[in-house]
Amino acid sequence: MALPPGTRLGPHEIPTPLGAGGMGEVYRAMVMRLDRTVAIKILPQHLSNDAVRKQRFAREAKTISKQLGTLDLN
Repeated sequence: MALPPGTRLGPHEIPTPLGAGGMGEVYRAMVMRLDRTVAIKILPQHLSNDAVRKQRFAREAKTISKQLGTLDLN
């Protein structure tokens, strides 16, 4: 599910991909209303119905947010 540059996800605009792995793809994104750069990780479609993977994904986001001080789950 590669997102092309310029893709919008809610208030975020995706300028570039950062990487990909078994749990998803990570993109550099701009929060347009805050003029702030963030990273967005997207769970692949084939894993989106897997409750265990979704829980792991949420735990990872919470762990990272504690280290960075922010979390925006949309």
